[in-house]
Amino acid sequence: MITNAEKAVLFLLSLDEEVARPIVDELDEDDIRKLRSVASTMRVVPKDAVDRTFKEFLEKSDTAVAVPRGGLRYLRRLSAGSIGEDRARALFEDGVTSPLARLEAASPEDVAGLLGNEPPQLAAAVLSMLSPTAAAEIVNALGDEQKTPLVKHMSRMKQLPASVLEDVASALAAQLPEPEATALVSVDGVAKAAELLNASSKTASTSILSNLEAEDPDLAAIVRQAMFTFDDLARIDVRGMRTLLREVATDRLTLALRGASDAVLEAVFRGLSQRAADLIRDDLENMGHVRKADVEAARREVVDVALTLEDQGKLSLGREDE
Repeated sequence: MITNAEKAVLFLLSLDEEVARPIVDELDEDDIRKLRSVASTMRVVPKDAVDRTFKEFLEKSDTAVAVPRGGLRYLRRLSAGSIGEDRARALFEDGVTSPLARLEAASPEDVAGLLGNEPPQLAAAVLSMLSPTAAAEIVNALGDEQKTPLVKHMSRMKQLPASVLEDVASALAAQLPEPEATALVSVDGVAKAAELLNASSKTASTSILSNLEAEDPDLAAIVRQAMFTFDDLARIDVRGMRTLLREVATDRLTLALRGASDAVLEAVFRGLSQRAADLIRDDLENMGHVRKADVEAARREVVDVALTLEDQGKLSLGREDE
C-alpha cells in the first residue's frame, strides 16, 4: 500500500500542467514541502498504484485525470509557477534532492564508515534508496558483524519516515535528528534485500543469508526466494537444467510451466529429450482450467529445488562469485 502523501504526488504528476497549477496554488509552503519530501525519495511504486489512486479519486468526484508523466522536476515547475522561481528554488534546491546521488557517487568505504556508526535501521533505510549495485558495494565495505543485521532490517521494512531519509542522506556525519514528519514512503524491504544480495558477490550473499537463517529462518527463506524467481530459470544452462529437472516431478513441472514465458519454456525444453518436451507441450495444450494459486505453488516448488541444488553446489543459478 502507498501512503496518502505518495498518492498526492502521483495524482499531481498525473495532471496536465495547466490543470495542476491551480491545485498547487491552493497549497501552502508546508504542504509543498511535504510533497517535496515524498517526491525526493520516491523511486518505484506498485505498478497498479496510479490506477488505484485514480479510482480512489474518481470515487469521490467525477473529474477525469490525465496520464501520469512527471517526476520531481515537474512538481518543481508547478511550484515555481505558483509561488515564484525564487521561493521554489529555496524549497527544491536546498540540498534535499541531491544527497542520495552524492552517496551513490561517493567512495563506498567513506559511506560505510559513516553508516557503520548509525543504527542498522537507519543504515538500511538509506541503502534501500540507493541503487542495488551502490548499496552492495557499501555493504561489502562494512564489518562482517554489521552486514546481516542491516539486511535483516531492510527485509522487514514496509514504510519509512521521509524526513529521516532526507536528514540522514544530507548530513550523515552529523548527529541524526529525531524523525518528525508524518509523511511515509513505501518500501518493499524483501525485494530491496534480495536486489542487494544479488548484486553482492556469491561469497558475501551466502555468508549473510547463512547468518540470517540462524537468526530468523522464515525471513531468510522469504529473502532467498525473492533472490531467484521462476522467470530466472531462463538463465540456467543446459547442463544445469538437466540437473534440476531430474529432481522435479513431471506433473509439477508441467503445471509450473502453464503460462510461462517463452524464455523459460525454451530453457526447460532444452534440458529435456525431444520426446519428453513434446509430451509436456501436448499436456500444456490439453490442460484445462487450473487455479493460479496451484500454478504459483508448483513454481515455488521448482524454485525451492533449484535453490537447494545451488546450496549443495550441484547447480549454478548464474550468480557466480566475482
